[in-house]
Order: sequence, then structure tokens, then C-alpha cells
Amino acid sequence: MRNRSAAKIAVVALLTACSSKSKSSDPTDSASASAAATERSSGFSLTAAQKARIQVIPVAQTLFQPTLDVTGTVAFNGDRSTQVLSPVSGPVAQLLVQVGTRVARGTPLATVASPDFASAVAAYRKAESAYRNLQRIADQDVELFKTDAIARRDVEQAQTDAAAASADRDAALEQMRSLGVDAGSIERIRSNPAVRNIPAVIRSPITGTVVERLITPGQLLQAGSTPAFTVADLSSVWVMANVFEGDLANVRKGQTATVSSSVSPQPFAAIVDYVSALVDPTSRATAVRLLVRNRNELLKRDMYVRASIHSNVNRSGILIPSSAVQRDDENLPFVFVEAANGSYGRRRVTLGAHVGDRYEVTSGLNPGERVVADGALFVQFAESQ
Repeated sequence: MRNRSAAKIAVVALLTACSSKSKSSDPTDSASASAAATERSSGFSLTAAQKARIQVIPVAQTLFQPTLDVTGTVAFNGDRSTQVLSPVSGPVAQLLVQVGTRVARGTPLATVASPDFASAVAAYRKAESAYRNLQRIADQDVELFKTDAIARRDVEQAQTDAAAASADRDAALEQMRSLGVDAGSIERIRSNPAVRNIPAVIRSPITGTVVERLITPGQLLQAGSTPAFTVADLSSVWVMANVFEGDLANVRKGQTATVSSSVSPQPFAAIVDYVSALVDPTSRATAVRLLVRNRNELLKRDMYVRASIHSNVNRSGILIPSSAVQRDDENLPFVFVEAANGSYGRRRVTLGAHVGDRYEVTSGLNPGERVVADGALFVQFAESQ
């Protein structure tokens, strides 16, 4: 009987211990306690002296015009730059300019020993000689007709032959001009048929700077296909920027922009010149072209730059001062929000457009909440104490 009572007491004690252990290891109770601890640690208080060193402002919806910050690369202004092709075939005889030389339209860049050019000069000489001869015959026939020495049809035939010769001469003249013969050389050929060794000349088609030389002495050139030089007007350049789909609605042709680079402490004035109709299938970005005034020709081709496009499209959203935004250990943005009880806590936010010295907040804040606008760094220090 005594043994049976002892066994009952042992069973009751074991059940009580198991029940106590089960309650203490309940995961729901543990999670609740952890959440409560987290909630209690999310806010902290400041003293009156500390609060005097910060500025707290309410946030509200406001209308604004965003500034889009993008990156891009510099390119020559395609409207004011060109590759110069050789108009004739043959080996390069002489280079007349070096890279960096400023040239005007029509400036000789190089000479070419070209059989095509020699043939064009010979064709012009033949056409000029034939025209002069036939024109003289036509003039003589007119005088003979006045004395009834020849028939009218002979006069008309002579005049027709002279007109045809004149057309052939003009065609030969245009052929020489297309090959780069200047007016002075043409006049020398016309006035002195014995002139020899007139070289073919590659001339600059625009005013600008020789930025590339692509040929060497003796190199064989093909007419109309061999690039010889690149000439560009460097007073303005293009910046090719990449804009992603979420920001594309805020970018339009004609908007003003600024371009920044480490080559100058002062930004460069720019304007949105073109928004591409295509999206890059790899980056999913759209190319936007900026026309930039190249002050002192500091911007160079392929240089990496930053650009700020000032949109003229009105948007509504929450704006906070840049000084309110801090970064955590993961480099994610956050702000300090003032609670109703006067305590302060961190709040992660998602930033949108940059508007002057303010940021758009796309998520994380609601209108009416109060954030630390000035002194957020001091609050972060106070939080760690």
C-alpha cells in the first residue's frame, strides 16, 4: 500500500514537471516576447537640451518637378563632326596637317598621287580645247552666213556642236571640283594648258579641329571608302545618357540639364536633344542625348560624366531635406521619425527623384508624420549611447 502511494506521487510530480516545461518552451509565447522587446527598443527619448539641437518637420504631399540624375559618356557632336573620305584612289603623297590642327572648310589636309585625278584633268583639258575650237567655228559660220557664203543649217549645226562641247567642258569641270581641285588650280589649267603635276587634294568639308588622322604616307586609298581624317567642331559635344523605364516619363526633348565631370568644378550647361525610340535589350535602358556646350573644350570623347536632367513635368509626392536621410550598415536610406509620445525611431525609406536639396520619398513615410530634418546625424549618435 505504501509503495502504491509513492508511485502515485511520482507520476503526479512527473506530469507537473512536463506541463511546466511545455509552457516555458511555447514558440508563440517566445515570438511575442521578442516582438515586444523589439517594439520597446525601436524608440528612444532625447533630453530637452538634445531636442534643442535638432529640427523636426511634418511631411506632406507636394507638387514638384523632379531632377533625374543619370550617367553617360561623351561623344562628338554628330551634326558638327565628320569622317573625311578620300575622293580619289591612289597612294598618299603628303600629309599637310597634324592632329589638333584647327582647319576651315576647304583647307587641304593631304595630297594623293592619283591616276583618276590625272584622267579627270586630262578630260577637262580635252573638253576645254574642243569647246574653244567648235565655238570659233560657230562664230566664223555666223559671219559667213551674213555674206550668204554658207547655208543656215550649217550655222545651226556649228552652234549645236559648240553647245554640246560647252556641256562636256562643264561636266569635266564639275568632275575636277568633286575631286578636290580648287578654283585657283582650275584657273591655272584653263589659262596654261602646259601646267603639270597638279596633285589631288583631300580637303576638310567643315570648320573644326582635326581630331584623328587615319592614313599614313604611301598608304593606298580607295575613292569614297577610305577614311582619312576625322574633323570635329569641339565647341559642343553630345552626352549619351541612359534612362530607365521608371524615369522615362519625366524626360522630354527641350528640357534643360547640367553635366558634371571631375575635369571642372563648374557644371556644363546642356539640353535634352533627343530621346531614343528604342530600349536596349540588355540594360533595359533608353538612350537620351544631351547637347552640351563644351566650355574650353574640356569634355573629351568617351569621357564618363554625370548628368542631371531637370524635368518640367509636375509630380505629386513627399519631399524631405537631404540632411534628413541617413544610411545604415547596409547602405540603405533611413530617417528618424518622431512618435506621438515624443520618442524617436528609425524608419527605412525608399528614395525617388532628387529635387534640388531634397529627396522624393516613394515609400516608408505618410503625410502628417514628423521627421528629423536637421540634426539627424546627432540623433543617430544619441541613439547609440
